[in-house]
Amino acid sequence: MICAAPYHFYLGDIGMIGQEEITELQNTIGYTFKDESLLVRALTHSSFANEQKINKRGDYERLEFLGDAVLELVSSHYLYNKYPDKKEGEMTKMRAAMVCEPALAYCAQEIHLEKYIILGKGEEATGGRYRESIISDVMEAIIGAIYLDSGIEAARAHIEKYILSNPEEKQIFYDSKSVLQEMVQKDNTAEIRYEICGESGPEHDKIFESCVYIGDKKMGEGSGRTKKAAEQKAAYQAILVLKKK
Repeated sequence: MICAAPYHFYLGDIGMIGQEEITELQNTIGYTFKDESLLVRALTHSSFANEQKINKRGDYERLEFLGDAVLELVSSHYLYNKYPDKKEGEMTKMRAAMVCEPALAYCAQEIHLEKYIILGKGEEATGGRYRESIISDVMEAIIGAIYLDSGIEAARAHIEKYILSNPEEKQIFYDSKSVLQEMVQKDNTAEIRYEICGESGPEHDKIFESCVYIGDKKMGEGSGRTKKAAEQKAAYQAILVLKKK
């Protein structure tokens, strides 16, 4: 069933999401929904759904549940085929790194997914649009929506394009603090230390700056909306420096 009704939702200071934005997102991801209401639901946070007194619409939580299961199946199958010599434990670690919350939020940057999330006014005001937990949930909900709309192969194509491409490089980024720890331990006994070296933005929407030191030498810097994200990016920069040596 094709939903022809126009969509208009509140998006805080950004404006309204309507049919133009729904079409734009579909063009960006390269998939056109037969039932656009599935995509709208995948983008709708419970805070918005709960605020609606009339014509209540569902939120993304059930689709996220389904998308999480599809993502685990597709990523497991992908790693099983791509790495025939890897042990179960190695593949489990790779899969966990590639589909964890920060990883999915990082992948979502490519399609600017935060622009399209439909939030309630309270969640919007407290910075929910840029919260990794919400963005990663919506990524999984979209997978669930595509699966319901067209089946496993369409979902697989979306996952392989936006989440499973360049797995070795992405694993280094996603798990950069652990990778850096292993690299440093192999070569010397220097201590790795992370420091928050700056903050900016309002209290509900801060950007943190982190520096990573190996011994007394600063090896990388990174920024993020959480201290953990900033540290991960700083660690990744340090890895790139060490790989050049």
